[in-house]
Amino acid sequence: MESASPLLLRADQSEDSVFVVENLLREARRQLGVTNGSVPAICLLDPDGDVARYVAAKHEGAKSTAWACYHTRLHEANLSCGTIGIVPFAVGGPFAVLVAEELFASGCKLLISLASAGRISAELPQSCYVVIDQALRGEGTSYAYLPPEQAVLADQHLAGAAYRALMEAQVTVIRGVSWTTDAPFRETRCAIDVAASQGAVAVEMEAAALYAFAQVKGASVLCLAHVTNDMAVEAGDFEKGASNGAEQALKIVDIIGRTIFPQRFRKEQIP
Repeated sequence: MESASPLLLRADQSEDSVFVVENLLREARRQLGVTNGSVPAICLLDPDGDVARYVAAKHEGAKSTAWACYHTRLHEANLSCGTIGIVPFAVGGPFAVLVAEELFASGCKLLISLASAGRISAELPQSCYVVIDQALRGEGTSYAYLPPEQAVLADQHLAGAAYRALMEAQVTVIRGVSWTTDAPFRETRCAIDVAASQGAVAVEMEAAALYAFAQVKGASVLCLAHVTNDMAVEAGDFEKGASNGAEQALKIVDIIGRTIFPQRFRKEQIP
């Protein structure tokens, strides 16, 4: 008996997909009555939905009329960097990458993922942000995009620029390694120790998959982790700050949008 399914031990990462995102969006627009249009150039994945709820409650955003995803809604909000798109509740690698594929096919130029994360390193503050420059591959989605390796790297220029910008803005931030898992309630002591031995400072559910997608598609993706908990082993965990962290999340996106986005993309938008 084989030790693993050929569908898990894939070797077809260089082969084109039969099912492509452009065709899905074509049919979604037809069925949902969505006209052709572009989403904002900067978009945020908001897995917990805190930012989208905050923007809606403050009446500072509107739902995009150009977003043709079957499974989500895209909220738009105006920041000093310009209009951004916010997609809530894209939790886990498979869902995050599905949405990322659709966003980049719909006009997104820079995708930021800001997810809650569990603290692995005791040296981290109880609450801080991590610019993820490397993600350990404890999920399955990345293996459909890249051959097996222990970890997948971020775009180091993008991660470095974001880290410096946030440091200059006095955000409590570090740059480090995360462990991406598909099974948050199987974070055993053994698994945590292995991740720690490989350099992980926090655990989340999207970065490895998103970075694998980004490498293959040449997309600009930046993953950040908001360390909010110690796996809830004691009461009072998961505190995110004011407005459940939404205000700070918008500040972070705005900082990145104002300092990184113009350097990287403004020239290509000029006719």
